[in-house]
This record gives sequence, C-alpha cells and structure tokens, in this order.
Amino acid sequence: MASLLQGFEEVQLVKPVGKTVMTVTDSVVRFNKATAEVLNFPAQVKILINDKTRQIAVTPTTAKADNAVKFSKGEGKQTTSVSIKNAVLVEAISKYFTLVEAPEGEVSFVSVNGTAYPEDKTVIFDVANATAGTMKRRGRKKAE
Repeated sequence: MASLLQGFEEVQLVKPVGKTVMTVTDSVVRFNKATAEVLNFPAQVKILINDKTRQIAVTPTTAKADNAVKFSKGEGKQTTSVSIKNAVLVEAISKYFTLVEAPEGEVSFVSVNGTAYPEDKTVIFDVANATAGTMKRRGRKKAE
C-alpha cells in the first residue's frame, strides 16, 4: 500500500555543504573541496560508474581495497580541490562526456554538480547534468 508520505524526504538538520562538483578534462578528473568534505575527507575513495543510469559515484574506501584511488588529505589540510590524474580512471569517466574543441591556450572541460548523500558517505554525479566549457590553461606553459 502506498504511504501518504511516499516521495517525501526528511528535512536534513545538518548544515548544508557547498555544492559538490566534478570537473573532467582530457587529463584530469577534479572534485571540489565540498565533495571531499561531504565524504569526510577520505584518504582513499572508490569511483563507481553506473552505465545504465549514466551516473558516477564517489565513496570512501580503505587503502587495501581493490581499485582504491588516493583522494583527500585530512580535514583542515585539504584546502583545494582533489585532482585525480590516473589515466585509466580519466578515460573511463571522460567517455561519458563530450569535450568541445578548445581554442589555442585553453582547455576543454565539463562540470557536473553532484548530489550528496552524507549519511551514505557518497556523492553521485549525473552525466545528464554536465555543462561544457573551456577555461584558460593554468600553470606553466608547455614549451612548444
């Protein structure tokens, strides 16, 4: 029997974390600091992909776990976003996104806002919500 409150969710009485964002380029998958925070700054995470729903999930794991990816420094020490440059991982995720052709000196990226599930220590990013763009390359210029 369908409950009267089906579809309703409790109001969470915890301070909201900032928006969780995953940014994907051709060489790196970056998670903003809010993502690390909602996961409680784990040193290692697993990144899971649901091919059917086209969703990418990030959840803490142990260093001993198969496919563990180095993620965050401890709380208070992780001051910036978390960049993962593992080529296999970058490729696995970037195949879900179309990176636009970037003008000279810029890099193409997609950015996806995630949905945080703090009680499950998981953040899920919906491929469908991605927005694409280009940004100026940061850091050293590569010698031509």
